[in-house]
Amino acid sequence: MHSFLLSLSSEFYKTRKTLAFFSAILIPLILCTFFFILFFNPTRMDDYNSPLGHWLKYSSVILGVNCIFLLPLVIIFQCFSINNIEHRDDMWKSLFSLPIPRWSTYSAKFFYLLLLNGLYLSLLAIFIIISATILDLLKPEYKFNEFNFSAILFKLHLKLFLVSTSILSIQFLLSLVWSDFLKPMGIGLLLTVFGVIAANLSWEYAFIIPYSHPMITLNDFSSNTSYLGVNLSAVDLMSKEIWFSLAVAGSTYIIGYFVIRNRSVK
Repeated sequence: MHSFLLSLSSEFYKTRKTLAFFSAILIPLILCTFFFILFFNPTRMDDYNSPLGHWLKYSSVILGVNCIFLLPLVIIFQCFSINNIEHRDDMWKSLFSLPIPRWSTYSAKFFYLLLLNGLYLSLLAIFIIISATILDLLKPEYKFNEFNFSAILFKLHLKLFLVSTSILSIQFLLSLVWSDFLKPMGIGLLLTVFGVIAANLSWEYAFIIPYSHPMITLNDFSSNTSYLGVNLSAVDLMSKEIWFSLAVAGSTYIIGYFVIRNRSVK
């Protein structure tokens, strides 16, 4: 455990001044700021008279952009950036020459990526709430303060975190195998396109494509809510997408470990 914590802290110090770390903070902030400015015009809410309707409208457009495009892209970039530190100048040799077990190094990298993904999604939920609160102060007609949407929003982002672990594990493995950015990015973007299409076509077996899970999650939430009412049960934390995602993440994690264990350092 000591070697794992040492490796984990090392990953933080290596990336704390890089875009891999700051992307988890800046992208949610930029995204929410953009839609805050866009929704400053109250006419965009004319068709949604209830406070809940305003919350659903405001959050859904932000989450739509996130689930279709940004979440997979951020994961692809972060996975590449974490492993590229070692790929660059062949630093794997130096890393494996340290008196630290390879499983600690590998697990620390994987867990650190999970932390970055959790940070990204948590901040997105927080910035949605903050921007909506400020918008409510400036435009009282939105009436955001008349409905507490926080618990639902955080539960939805928890589900997004769980279903995105499969994407993270696949991209982590790809970035371990290939040192260049184009192959993991190309495969990731191609699978994202397939996943979004499958989810939007409501294909029965779309859940077997891990990259479709964020969009399926958003579609399921939209179908279980209305502008008249919504509750925490609208977000199912026992869905088949979550179990499939965790199974893929676990199996891919094991495969990745064997890749690291057999990597030559000569």
